[in-house]
Amino acid sequence: MSSSSRHILTAPAWPYANGPRHIGHVSGFALPADMFSRYQRMAGNKVLMVSGTDEHGTPIQVQADKEGVSAKELADRYNGVIAEDLLGLGMTYDLFTRTTTRNHYAVVQEIFKGLYDNGYIFPKTTMGAISPSTGRTLPDRYIEGTCPICGYDGARGDQCDNCGNQLDPVELINPVSRINGETPKFVETEHFMLDLPAFTEVLGRYLRGKQEGAVAWRPNVLKFALNLLDDMQPRAISRDLDWGVPIPLDGWRENPAKKLYVWFDAVVGYFSASVEWARRSGDPEAWRAWWQDPDALSYYFMGKDNIVFHAEIWPAMLLGYGGQGDKGGTPGSLGALNVPTEVVSSEFLTMEGKKFSSSRQVVIYVKDFLERYDVDALRYYVAVAGPENQDTDFTWAEFVRRNNDELVAAWGNLVNRSVNMAAKNYGAIPAPGDLTDADRALMERSRAAFSAVGAELERSRFKNATTAALDVVRDANKYLSDQAPWKLKDDPARVQSILHTALQVVDDAKTLLTPFLPNSSQKVYEMLGGDGVWSGMPELRTVSEEGGPDYTVLTGDYATEARWESIPIKPGVPLAKPTPLFTKLDKSVVDEELARLEKP
Repeated sequence: MSSSSRHILTAPAWPYANGPRHIGHVSGFALPADMFSRYQRMAGNKVLMVSGTDEHGTPIQVQADKEGVSAKELADRYNGVIAEDLLGLGMTYDLFTRTTTRNHYAVVQEIFKGLYDNGYIFPKTTMGAISPSTGRTLPDRYIEGTCPICGYDGARGDQCDNCGNQLDPVELINPVSRINGETPKFVETEHFMLDLPAFTEVLGRYLRGKQEGAVAWRPNVLKFALNLLDDMQPRAISRDLDWGVPIPLDGWRENPAKKLYVWFDAVVGYFSASVEWARRSGDPEAWRAWWQDPDALSYYFMGKDNIVFHAEIWPAMLLGYGGQGDKGGTPGSLGALNVPTEVVSSEFLTMEGKKFSSSRQVVIYVKDFLERYDVDALRYYVAVAGPENQDTDFTWAEFVRRNNDELVAAWGNLVNRSVNMAAKNYGAIPAPGDLTDADRALMERSRAAFSAVGAELERSRFKNATTAALDVVRDANKYLSDQAPWKLKDDPARVQSILHTALQVVDDAKTLLTPFLPNSSQKVYEMLGGDGVWSGMPELRTVSEEGGPDYTVLTGDYATEARWESIPIKPGVPLAKPTPLFTKLDKSVVDEELARLEKP
């Protein structure tokens, strides 16, 4: 356990409240963030994990129109659906809220005013894209065409994912609406722009400082972010839309058709959620320990399509609010705020060789997955085979193989035979006799893994961390097979030493695997005589807000027993009869799931 406690902000990306989440979504923003947070809490650090549903903008309005409901009705429904998904995954949010709260509106407008007062936001007449059939504004991301710079067919109106350059939709060759395929109409409109070029120098220093050392970013993230510095352009932060945060300036706030662009208000959500959490904690100023202490650390988790917002735009907004761009300025009323320590971006997860697509049924939603399979099996798969550093393909055959060969046959088998032998013969943890070199070597190997696995988790290297933890399990299985206590009927003292050693390593492995497998780790904790909660779980609570409707948040009390260290087991502690940790999956699962994908 670390000798000094640190304040660590974990900031998972805000999912759009326009539909349920599928496993491709949660492999990027959700599960890695929870694994990281669970480890940091176990290591003794003060973690604040906050996010919520992103409920403004055209994506919500488009889906609402499809379903024949209002944007608010749609956001209300899917906020609940997504919160249930994340609850089922065991996501330990200190606060999972939403962007339609009065608190969020107030904080977003304060950030806007601070940037505006410092000269980093200015009005500009631009060419806006309009849908000829509906008359509504088309957001940049809802327009696609050929990139005028590299010729890539499929560039979006805000940037080209092929060459990484920032674009304006009017620049696209042969632009079309992603909503209905029609050619957009471009008309003059006045909007507010974020002066990104004024941050080129300060962002350059910030990003180049992430190239090496303890805070070195993943190469894919840093390379992409540094490349964007070459051609920074002012970026629109308002839109012609009736669903969003009002612009907090005279002559604008009363205009029902002008709102702040959804990406602007969404990234502010990390901060506004922290402010809301603090108020709900009973100390309205508590957020400052994570946002203003120079020793505090902050980690943002998302998929690679969100790098530009978290590695460039959000840092620029924070720096500008603090008066740190080319134009100087003074911090806003809330004071200077910390920029991200690291942007932890995952690549994309595909499914059976195809891109996830709800419309094409190439998808498995979180709710459906959890109805059929163990949540820890999904968490394990994402940790050991997820899209951490490169695009990764989820296949049912590989999911079944890892479940059966690694969770059932390795970890589950070690727990079952160790606890079962000790419970059957002694009913409690046996006292060890004289230990052999083999006993001491295995226990030292197990203790040493805390440092090795912890170092990988510090850097969000989940595959390496999971593999290192499971290597301890494999070594323990080999130890049991080599020592064969079931054959030593004439040497009861030796049997006790072997089983004590095995149970100590089971206890250690339970701790090492807790960030990835919290549910099964709780079961092992109870089998070994533990009482109460080993690793905390979230819960849904209904909360109120002055002047607004009640709403549901995801939160929890995570001050539980789990600690990142090897704790000696105590002889004589009663053992519970072991039950299977995981369900072995029949190979027919593969055929059944592939058949579901092929249904029209």
